[in-house]
Amino acid sequence: MSRLVALIASPRSVVFLTAVVFALVIGALNPNFLSVATLIDLLRNSLVTGIFALGVMMVLASGGIDVSFTAVGVFAMYATVSLVLGLDLPMPVVGFFVIAALIGAGLGILNGLLIGVLGLPTLIVTLGTLSFFRGALLTFVGTTYISNVPRNVIAFARTNIVRIENAVGQLVSLPLAFVVLAGVAVVVALMMNVTQFGRKIYAIGGSEEGARRIGIDVGWVKLRIYVIAGGIAGLAGMTHFTLSRMANPFDLVGSELDVIAAVVLGGARITGGHGSVSGALLGALVITMINTSLLSAGVPSYWQKVVVGVLILVGTGLPIAIERFRSQRARLARPA
Repeated sequence: MSRLVALIASPRSVVFLTAVVFALVIGALNPNFLSVATLIDLLRNSLVTGIFALGVMMVLASGGIDVSFTAVGVFAMYATVSLVLGLDLPMPVVGFFVIAALIGAGLGILNGLLIGVLGLPTLIVTLGTLSFFRGALLTFVGTTYISNVPRNVIAFARTNIVRIENAVGQLVSLPLAFVVLAGVAVVVALMMNVTQFGRKIYAIGGSEEGARRIGIDVGWVKLRIYVIAGGIAGLAGMTHFTLSRMANPFDLVGSELDVIAAVVLGGARITGGHGSVSGALLGALVITMINTSLLSAGVPSYWQKVVVGVLILVGTGLPIAIERFRSQRARLARPA
């Protein structure tokens, strides 16, 4: 019984129940919302947020915070497209993703060196690199939209895993780009739950000093975390390019709040030591559902930010409140 209560009171379960209640309320107002077509549409709209969230989850699990991931993603995306089109290279679609991931990982090295090697605060570093990467992109790479998308990329974007018609006759689809999210999720899940590297990430997030005492090279692990997170951000940027079929250097930056909210709602803690792939993906789906539902209901965009901000506060404070409640109950249960 206690295990069942603990499961229900876990952050992921609370988020899931919140999503169900929110969906039921929206469904009562709009019966067409509760349909397979709506779920497919939500999955499509949450692809980029979900990929970003997986990289941010790793950083939060290690006790850090990264706000530069959108700048890394758009830099990798725009630089890749500019490079391939500028050199007129016959590049398969997978090549775009590989190059973008490598550029993103290269940018992540800077974060990793400053944080892991020099020991600088993660928030300060990533705030600085957010501005640095964005300024470097607009200064040295380009500021114009690129709309002459290669035909193979257009073909990839038009390839759908599922395509159905919703209640009002509109076609909704889940694009082939979903395999990028699924692939990243599988790799990150295996890395975090099976490998020694994943256990080191959680150990550092739980207690950095304790991790050092048991022989973990904290600086080296942090460097790898930010390199991997940069590569994931590059994949997210390229996924955005295939969905929009246009390389816009002004895209993505500004969506950091939604991604961080998704990860926090999924059970990750700013203090580190917690976080999961399933929680991050569930959080991304909930954030997308809330934003989409409020938008379709005609709620102004600034109210969406209010809701997301409240969810961040709830997602951050709820685990702490639950933990304090459990500790208080344990103390009261002890014999005097």
